[in-house]
Amino acid sequence: MNFTRKIVNYLQHRFKWVAVFFIVFYVVGVTGMLLNETFPVFKKLIPGAILLSVFALAAFHQHVQKKELVLFAAIYILGFLAEMIGVNTGLIFGNYRYGESLGIKLFNTPLIIGINWLLLSYISLSVATKLKTNGAVQIILASFIMLVYDVIIEQLAPVLDMWSWADNKVPVKNYLAWFVLALLFNAGLRLFSIKTNNKLAPVLLACQLVFFSVLLLTFKLSP
Repeated sequence: MNFTRKIVNYLQHRFKWVAVFFIVFYVVGVTGMLLNETFPVFKKLIPGAILLSVFALAAFHQHVQKKELVLFAAIYILGFLAEMIGVNTGLIFGNYRYGESLGIKLFNTPLIIGINWLLLSYISLSVATKLKTNGAVQIILASFIMLVYDVIIEQLAPVLDMWSWADNKVPVKNYLAWFVLALLFNAGLRLFSIKTNNKLAPVLLACQLVFFSVLLLTFKLSP
């Protein structure tokens, strides 16, 4: 426990270096994804990148409380269950299947996907709460950020072997379901007064959006 606290304190006092690390990390990631020789390796590192981001965010999260851990666990479970039901029935998002780059699966659903829902909700709300406005607007803005994220990543998911859609068409109900779930999770974080004012969150959100946008533009423009 003391060792963990020392690591957290070390990172907290070196925020600029942590931010630079993630910027370089994602630049290397883009480069690795764009090179044919390294693409197969780098796409398998996606779960590791998600976990690394979560661990780094945890180091900059202030004053962890029991209610926060309970809500984080609830978001993970609900996110995973929604994806599990969705991928096995097609009822929530539409007809899709997961590839291999998101790692270990349970009931055809990657275990990492619930963590990704938590990560995106946390960093999106963290950015939205920087606006001095009421809670409802912050929740809607955070959910809209997540929707934009999904619109971008849906175009890349088949290429990165994350997931693919029947007939290669993303149904409208996928985006509607994404937005509704985003509203639910962000509302939960906001209503339970979870402190998401994490200074690393904007850095990670920007890195991810730029990362996927660059990949999308490059793959779309490639002959």
